[in-house]
Amino acid sequence: MKFYRFLNDYSEGAHPSILKQLSETNLIKQEGYGDDDYCKNAAELIRKEIRNTDADIHFVSGGTQANLLCMSAFLKPYESIVAPKTAHIEIHEAGAIEFTGHKTNTVEPENGKLLPKHITEQVEFHYDEHMVVPKIAFISNTT
Repeated sequence: MKFYRFLNDYSEGAHPSILKQLSETNLIKQEGYGDDDYCKNAAELIRKEIRNTDADIHFVSGGTQANLLCMSAFLKPYESIVAPKTAHIEIHEAGAIEFTGHKTNTVEPENGKLLPKHITEQVEFHYDEHMVVPKIAFISNTT
């Protein structure tokens, strides 16, 4: 029996159907940086799925970059993230989140989980204008 561990987006190999497709398209010349036919098609599929033909879709190279972009876009300079001490953004992002100038308020998880009470405690603790305002709850590895 094979076990899967959802540690990150780099721990497992590619599915055989993905490898087959890569092999079939490997020598087809394409533009880079999201301007290739595959990214354009994927963006159209996403627009169709979300029922928004005007959505601006961009692809990034990995989870760290996605987290970095989202945190810097969603948070104002004085806002912070609530996350378990074991969170991927706290341990494995190599300072990427802090590079945006945002603080991560860490809490001790219960059975590896961030609970609503943890978020409430952080919001209540940060009570005045001289403290960051917790705005995002970071949940990873939802399995």
